[in-house]
Parts: sequence; C-alpha cells; structure tokens
Amino acid sequence: MRRVLLFNGGRLASLPGRLFLFVLAIFLAAPASAQTPLRVAAAADLEPVLPPILAQFERQTGLHVDTTYKASAVLTTQIENGAPFDLFFSADMGFPQRLIDAGFADAKGFSNPRAPIPYARGTLVLWERKDTHLPPPSLALLSNPDLKRLAIADPERAPYGRAALAALTSLKLHDALQPRLVTAENIAQAAQFVDSGNADAGLISLTSALTARLSATGSYFVIPRDLYPPIEQGTVIVSATHERAAARRLLDFLLSPAVQAALPKSGLTPVR
Repeated sequence: MRRVLLFNGGRLASLPGRLFLFVLAIFLAAPASAQTPLRVAAAADLEPVLPPILAQFERQTGLHVDTTYKASAVLTTQIENGAPFDLFFSADMGFPQRLIDAGFADAKGFSNPRAPIPYARGTLVLWERKDTHLPPPSLALLSNPDLKRLAIADPERAPYGRAALAALTSLKLHDALQPRLVTAENIAQAAQFVDSGNADAGLISLTSALTARLSATGSYFVIPRDLYPPIEQGTVIVSATHERAAARRLLDFLLSPAVQAALPKSGLTPVR
C-alpha cells in the first residue's frame, strides 16, 4: 500500500495514501468552515425584522452573521465593557452616539463619521389580545378603568419604553397609569407580557405587532406620532472590530434601495 510521510509535532509519521487525501481535504476545507462570523448587536425590536434580511445577505455574500438581540442600553453597556461585537443596531440614535463619543464606535466611511448612521424609523402601537374583555385598542382604551395592567419596555433601557412614557405624558395619563404599568426589560418582552396574559394591553413596536403570532392573536392601534419624539434608529461600527470590510458590506446592504423598500412590511419606516 502506498504511504505518505507527514510531519507530526516535528516527527515524521506515515499515512496510507487514501487517508492522507482525506486528511488533506479536511485541512483545506478548514479555513472556510472556520470563517469568523460577523457579530451583530441588535435592538430587541429588530428580532422579527433582521433574520430574513440577514439570510438574504448571507446567500449573496457567503458571509455568516451571528446576532444578539437585547435592549439598546444593555448592548451599549456590553460594548463599553469589551463585548466582541462588530456592528450595533440601536433602536435610537442616543446609545450609538454615546459609543462614538466614548471612542467605542464610529461611522468611518460615511458622510459623518462622528454620528450614527440612520437606517430606519420605528412606530409605537397599542396592542391587545383579541380574546380580551376590553374594547378594541384605541386612545380611549388607555383611559378605561378596566385596563388594570399596561406593559411597556423599560424607559431607561429601551427607546420604545421612552416613547411609551412620552405618549402617556402627552395624553396626561402617566400619573393615573403609573401604578398599572408592567415594565419589561425590552420591547420584545413587553409584547410577550401581553401575549401571555400577564398584561391587558401593551405599548409595543409595530415590528412586534406585525409578527405572525401577534397578528393572529391580537390587534393594534397606531399611536399618533405627534404624541412622542420620533424613534430614529441608528447603527455604528464597533471600533475594535477586525471585520470592518464585512461590516461595511452589511450596512451597504441594509441601506440599499431594495432592502429599504421592504422595511414597511416588517413595521419600520425606511430612511432612504
């Protein structure tokens, strides 16, 4: 049987020819399978939105993306503490601006490298289950005494929580509803609270309300935009990244006309 000599820890070892070819094939394939994925930190309102976009990006580029979804404030703190992310998609402009100002992120290669790159605008809605004892969602529902528990995202951690608080304040309902607020860590959890019956209704993102599950089990009312500050959503590249070229490719893809035109189907307003 034909044998091939290989170096093994400084010593020569022999392998049968066919086994050598098998080992060689595994070795040559290793760089592709071990390719470093692009690591994305994304606000919780994007969990229903990004997966199909990222899947399309992966098919077109061959680049793999690993995504972590949490409240924008939580992800900001993790990046400040050295979490190995390459890109950060926030639900506002404030948290990514904080990272830029502290030197943890940038927008190099874009028109203003010292400001987050806007990629979408969010919409706040009032959502409730279809089997609830309450009237359909509307502004009047917020004044209904039978509304015992209203879910919102934590205003300190989640931009949609701040928007919910601003809307209640604009309607002069904050003081009356304060004892009835059920505060979630992020907007996805706020939606879960209502869907599970742990709250009667919730001020959540349109991205959550348009998911297949919530569309089937509940209905929503769009909160007038003049009741809360615009939910401008921005992104930055983490300065410590070793995958800047791949990060830029993903940003260009997200900001492309085709992807931007598809955002409204998922509950986001395009910026381009």
